[in-house]
Amino acid sequence: MPQLSFILPALLPVVYAQWGAPAQGGRPSWGPPGGQGWQPDQGPGGYDCKEQPFKHVITISVDGLHSSDVGKWVALSPNGNISQLLQHGYEYTNAWTTAPSDSFPGSMAQYTGATPPTTGVWYDDTWDHSYYAPSSGCAGAPGAEVVYDESIDYNSTQLFSGGIDPANLPEAIINGKCTPIYPHNRLRVGTTFEVVTAAGFQTAYTDKHPAYDIVRGPSGTGLTVGYFPEIAAVGPTVADTIAYDQLHVNAWLDWLDVTTPVNTTVYNGSLTQIPTLFGGNFQAMSVAQKTVGYANDSTSSFSAAEVQAMTFIDASIGAVVNKLKAKNIYDDTLIVVASKHGQAPINRTLFNEVNPKCISGAVGVPTQFITFDDIALVFLNNSADTNTAAANLQAAASKCKIRSVIYGQNLTASGFGNPATDPAVPNVIVQPELGVIYTTSTAKVAEHGGISTDDRVVACFASSPKLQKTVFSQRVNTTQVAATSLHALGLQPQALAGIRDEQTQVLPGFS
Repeated sequence: MPQLSFILPALLPVVYAQWGAPAQGGRPSWGPPGGQGWQPDQGPGGYDCKEQPFKHVITISVDGLHSSDVGKWVALSPNGNISQLLQHGYEYTNAWTTAPSDSFPGSMAQYTGATPPTTGVWYDDTWDHSYYAPSSGCAGAPGAEVVYDESIDYNSTQLFSGGIDPANLPEAIINGKCTPIYPHNRLRVGTTFEVVTAAGFQTAYTDKHPAYDIVRGPSGTGLTVGYFPEIAAVGPTVADTIAYDQLHVNAWLDWLDVTTPVNTTVYNGSLTQIPTLFGGNFQAMSVAQKTVGYANDSTSSFSAAEVQAMTFIDASIGAVVNKLKAKNIYDDTLIVVASKHGQAPINRTLFNEVNPKCISGAVGVPTQFITFDDIALVFLNNSADTNTAAANLQAAASKCKIRSVIYGQNLTASGFGNPATDPAVPNVIVQPELGVIYTTSTAKVAEHGGISTDDRVVACFASSPKLQKTVFSQRVNTTQVAATSLHALGLQPQALAGIRDEQTQVLPGFS
């Protein structure tokens, strides 16, 4: 019976004795390129974090926001708050999030410095061949769905859902005991929040599900406080989501006042200082993209719903900046805006729905689980069937709107890991044609999670009054946000195993 542990790095040998260590090779097609060991950017005119470290870092994800959207918004709102941040900031116009580009691996990139084969976090709804089903007592054959969404809450119909119900969590045998695996237990490497708290500072984070407990890291000590109102409890419109996002903004403002909102989860003592590292996300733009989409015939290509979302986001960022100024810490704070994911398609005319049954029916061999969005992650009962499954899917390419089928040596060589040695890696990845979503929903016109450029090329910029306006056009990866956050605070990025394993660099412009 396999015994899996991703709770603490010290326990990883228990796992690898059964499954082998996940591949740590180069990521030539999909992940960050390897380097020659971690070192800060040494370009001329860069900001020297060693000489003048920041006292605070704020990390904000505008979920769904593409790199191209930043320029569109600045053109629409040249005097807005985002425009002002860019006047003394570093903008990265070719920033790539993870593949797959789901919210959870996208978030983990920014807080671990690593990609799914290293973190073990592939999606918000995936499979692990070594886990056991919830409430199973670790009985029966291993293999279980791993879910990070509202379905693991006590009551997801409530804005404050009661948090994570352990009865809904997959289980694993840890030190001989059947144990529910919380999201932060799932993570194989540490987070920036853990490094900051270990240095004696405080941290805070807010996001859309209690499952974002994952940012606490394997030790569970990464967050001082967390605030996780359940987005599944609110309505589906952009206006509903703006009202929801306001809760996140209120939390940021409260933290800057060294207070906490009602329904805060206190993990590591009360908040007694302005957090050294804190962050969260906006969901409104993502909802606008998914439910309305872009107005491809307009000058800006933003629909009215997207303008509504961005107007709120811009004003909210302005409120945070104003509070920083009121607290006299604006000059000592680095604001990093980097999207967890993009959204596809940007061009609405490319949108196409395909019933997921097209893929599940085409596989032609027994499967354990398939994740569907604008991607399909296929977990087989028997890895020996991989070539057959791939050939069957390739034969169904026209019917199922498949662009590519990634499997076998190509999957491993492309940096996705090795399903033969890692129980979390899918056997086959299906990339659909751009704009295709595997869904039966009639409410969507876009989705994320896939590996297209629309999914992966995202907004990314860092701002401080101490920075000189610079645009960097070379490719960077959102994993570099983790290294940059720690380096900016005068802490060691190499403290994170994910940064060491993937040789993740700080973003250009920081030395």
